[in-house]
Amino acid sequence: MQKQHIYFVPGLAANTKIFEHISLPEDKFQLHFLEWILPTSVDESIQDYSKRMCANIKHETPILIGVSFGGIMVQEMSKHIQHKKVIIISSIKSNEELPKRLKLAQVTKAYKLFPTKIISNIEKYEQYFFNDYLKKRAELYKVYLSIRHEDYLHWAIYNVLHWEQQNQLTDIVHIHGDKDEIFPIKNIKNSIIVKNGTHIMILNKAKTISKILERECFLLT
Repeated sequence: MQKQHIYFVPGLAANTKIFEHISLPEDKFQLHFLEWILPTSVDESIQDYSKRMCANIKHETPILIGVSFGGIMVQEMSKHIQHKKVIIISSIKSNEELPKRLKLAQVTKAYKLFPTKIISNIEKYEQYFFNDYLKKRAELYKVYLSIRHEDYLHWAIYNVLHWEQQNQLTDIVHIHGDKDEIFPIKNIKNSIIVKNGTHIMILNKAKTISKILERECFLLT
């Protein structure tokens, strides 16, 4: 049987290590992981950027899977290539699912105050993380958030908040945690809910997510 090709896109600033615990049957699926590329400028449109991301897809009619901002990106990519299915994790299907606080950040332009310098130089600032929780978060950032170029960070944050998609795509699968602190479940419609899943459940709920992905992808084989 010919294997189904699956392309994964990580979350904002994240590298593909976030998928290291995702496991799917190797006899049925071939997994490919796309790293973020730098925008040509902070003003590059998400449409043009997604076309450049599509250039790294080497197989016909793949399944596209994205996490958080990567979920937004695979939806944009799906508008330019033939594909079998789009699956998003810890993400949104339209700008209607953005929480009010992020919509407010868009209107007030408060996102411009986001400390991109801290993320881009996390090693320099980690000495100021006093409690154990913040120190653990800093360690996670160092391992998984390696795309720290300031132009990319400004571009990505802007495009999350200013995503223009008003109507969700057809034939999309949405996997979401009921404890997601970035995109609260109360704003999310028509999703497969992961109990106690947070925004980083791709790391700590990988076994559960793998089972859901296997079921959804297997339906297409």
